[in-house]
Amino acid sequence: MIAQPSFAVEPWSVRETELDLDVLAQTESVFALANGHIGLRGNLDEGEPNGLPGTYLNSYYELRPLPYAEAGYGYPESGQTLVNVTDGKIVRLLVDDEPFDVRYGKLLSHERELDLRAGVLVRHVDWRSPANAAVRVRSTRLVSFSQRAVAAVQYEVEPLDGPLRVVVQSELIANEPGAAPPKRDPRAAAVLESPLRSEEFFERASGAVLLHSTNRSELRMGAAMDHVFEGPDGTELFAESSPHVGRVTVTADLADGDRLRVVKFLAYGWSSRRSVPAIRDQVIAALAEARHTGWDGLLAAQRAYLDDFWDRADVELEGDLELQQAVRFALFHTLQAGARAEQRAIAAKGLTGPGYDGHTFWDTERFVLPVLTYTAPEAAADALRWRHSTLDLARERATQLGLDGAAFPWRTIRGQECSGYWPAGTAAFHISGAIADAVERHYAATEDDTFDREFGVELLIETARLWRSLGHHDPQGRFRIDGVTGPDEYSAIADNNVYTNLLAQKNLRAAADAVARHPRCAAELGADFEEAAIWRDAADDMVIPWDATLGVHPQSEGFTDHQVWDFEHTTPEQYPLLLHFPYFDLYRKQVVKQADLVLALHWRGDAFTDEEKQRDFDYYERLTVRDSSLSACTQAVMAAEVGHLELAYDYFAEAAFMDLLDLEHNTRDGVHIASLAGAWIAAVAGFGGMRDHDGELTFKPRLPPLLERLAFRLLIRGRRLKVDVSKRDATYTLLAGRQLQIAHYGKEITVSRKTPVTETIPPAVDRPAPRQPPGREPTRRARPAA
Repeated sequence: MIAQPSFAVEPWSVRETELDLDVLAQTESVFALANGHIGLRGNLDEGEPNGLPGTYLNSYYELRPLPYAEAGYGYPESGQTLVNVTDGKIVRLLVDDEPFDVRYGKLLSHERELDLRAGVLVRHVDWRSPANAAVRVRSTRLVSFSQRAVAAVQYEVEPLDGPLRVVVQSELIANEPGAAPPKRDPRAAAVLESPLRSEEFFERASGAVLLHSTNRSELRMGAAMDHVFEGPDGTELFAESSPHVGRVTVTADLADGDRLRVVKFLAYGWSSRRSVPAIRDQVIAALAEARHTGWDGLLAAQRAYLDDFWDRADVELEGDLELQQAVRFALFHTLQAGARAEQRAIAAKGLTGPGYDGHTFWDTERFVLPVLTYTAPEAAADALRWRHSTLDLARERATQLGLDGAAFPWRTIRGQECSGYWPAGTAAFHISGAIADAVERHYAATEDDTFDREFGVELLIETARLWRSLGHHDPQGRFRIDGVTGPDEYSAIADNNVYTNLLAQKNLRAAADAVARHPRCAAELGADFEEAAIWRDAADDMVIPWDATLGVHPQSEGFTDHQVWDFEHTTPEQYPLLLHFPYFDLYRKQVVKQADLVLALHWRGDAFTDEEKQRDFDYYERLTVRDSSLSACTQAVMAAEVGHLELAYDYFAEAAFMDLLDLEHNTRDGVHIASLAGAWIAAVAGFGGMRDHDGELTFKPRLPPLLERLAFRLLIRGRRLKVDVSKRDATYTLLAGRQLQIAHYGKEITVSRKTPVTETIPPAVDRPAPRQPPGREPTRRARPAA
């Protein structure tokens, strides 16, 4: 039995009511704070014990060799691994000469709370030392949304039952030793030994500055801290520094009723180009602004930022308080992953842990950006600007592969391909289609012509060129895309993967539309109406496989002819399959790691009839084992659309609880940002029935039996729309902006600020639920106790 943390069920916070060291690594990920630029794992203030220490700067990485038993042309030569940078979270405490350590003495009480509205992590501790001195500690930690380079900690100490001598040691520590990753888990990170090389260090009156660089990637970073304190007369502070440690020590004698309050301001910055003096001055300036704003000012700005976010992004559920908490937790972490990334990648684990070496995958564009596009569109735009900034590298990769256009990497931090296993990496070209899809969605949702001209057109054109060169017209005039890997990584190097082909088809048409929309911009890129016509021809001729005997779409050509995996004789201990069976056996069987054809049913639902969706969904349910956290949300969306509402609700819960319940057993390495984003997708696209094909916003809402009400908000073309769904009807309310045209079950309606519109929900059609592979059914979501 795997231990689980105990979180109180509250609508706006995640509260741990007692400390369990067995799940410490998981809770460090759950309680991580980030803003897209800085990430602080939820380690205890005193640093020890820890499950996995971690402080991260977005895209600050070290290079490492990628060894091959047999190298081949086009194999990436080096990998990129996120660096655990200088740790500024550390605040140690000595009480009458005894170090505060939860493993010693007696822990009278311990509580941590992630406040989703205030954007802070609050900790309350009452502790009695081995020498019988009792102390109360309260700390509050934040990573600022308003000041991108800044984090801060307020640390308060007071005696419980008598005078105390206390010493607070606030530190910056570089090259902090980390924990060893789990054996044989490809999701874990590589271990880097002492990746930071000291370049400069010095103390200041109430702080210190450390500057380091990496040995191979030659990236330079700076970390700085400053302090203010309040305490009784006689309280003293002094600072010291060495190459890898900066320390500020505060000493105080506390009588009954006294309190020592220390506020620690932190600033981080890095660059691949700027000099030591430039980085040093950058972090000192950020620190000065933080101190000028003050602790109360940072708290107020954090709350104001989140108030605005929740006003445009909140999802409300009535009938399941646990799931309500989980969905808001999911949205909060999705925001933290990208809010201030500002033209850096959004990694699969965000900045909450080192899982997958800190790489970004297709997860970002397929799952995370749809959420940000409708809730924090500038963050989505920045993520796409980052992709645009790596276009030259993507063009180089395409040329190396003998292709035109841009071949974006399967996994990367900086933009170079870092996947050492090409069947699941290089061959997964659908990432380029997901990027193009995100570009098209962003333009339709924002009508941002400047973004479209400066970034979108080029991304669409270069990805269209990739598809045109990757595919070919066969003797029958059909456009084929052969030898690729779709989203299902248990089926590699397949011909005409339906999801890939449908994304490519959409990409080709979107690029042709972009040429027509901005012919001058296109001409500067060498694209004209003739090339656009070639793209349209390829799109029109695209092969979409169909199995007439079974009446379903094969995931790729020939897939439904393969032998079905022997699910009956696969034990629960043999999942995930990739850790227990050779890939060659998985590749030649009908077994699906994660939604693939079903993913196409959602994102290219306009290419399927209702009957095809029902038959396809039922067929692939019995083959999908969900060995990936990316699957549940898509299965929730399509289960809801085809009428399996209870099954959809089970999948919705799985996506939302992925990290709070550690369902994949690797939350220790960071939360699953795409699955958490998928909780929003399951709610809004599943039970809200939202689709945005060709930029048209349509809704077919319907609630499962366990929900009484669903309400969600989103941004669309400068308007704020609220959708409120009950069992019988849905009300569409425009909270801000001009009137908006949408559709409810195919009926065109106009929503304005003066006139909310309420429409009846048609009755559901009762259909028998499909089966899943034995032992891989989602956990049934029981009705919570009143």
